[in-house]
Amino acid sequence: MKRLLALPLLALSLLPTASMADDQDVIDYRRHIMETLKAQTAALGMIMSGAIPDDNVIAHIDILAATAATALKSFEPKVEGGDAKAEVWAQWDDFSARMNDFAAKTAAMSKTAHEKGKDEALLQVMDALTCKQCHDTYRVKKPKDE
Repeated sequence: MKRLLALPLLALSLLPTASMADDQDVIDYRRHIMETLKAQTAALGMIMSGAIPDDNVIAHIDILAATAATALKSFEPKVEGGDAKAEVWAQWDDFSARMNDFAAKTAAMSKTAHEKGKDEALLQVMDALTCKQCHDTYRVKKPKDE
């Protein structure tokens, strides 16, 4: 019996160990998450302005909600750098509350889109996308040409 138990343990010990991401990987991952949010927000803005058809609006809302649900986790490793100010971690309770609120509001918008339709969901965009308020406090200011 001991031999039967030892074999799986031996096999597991031979697997390559997962290494921790280095700081730049953490920053890059966080940047990818935030860029996805930015792209989906831009798409919704184009749809709302009438620049592009609204055929894919529910897909954009769903992607936004799914990404918002993962965004806070990308900040949990305390890795300063990128566009994140040190205040993210110094004021973690406020930052995480804002991110959780953002995730909840985008999830509600997605639910509305599926239950009541895209037009009803688009009425929630301005309430859900309060990105600037958080960026003003927690993001390094960028030059206007970016």
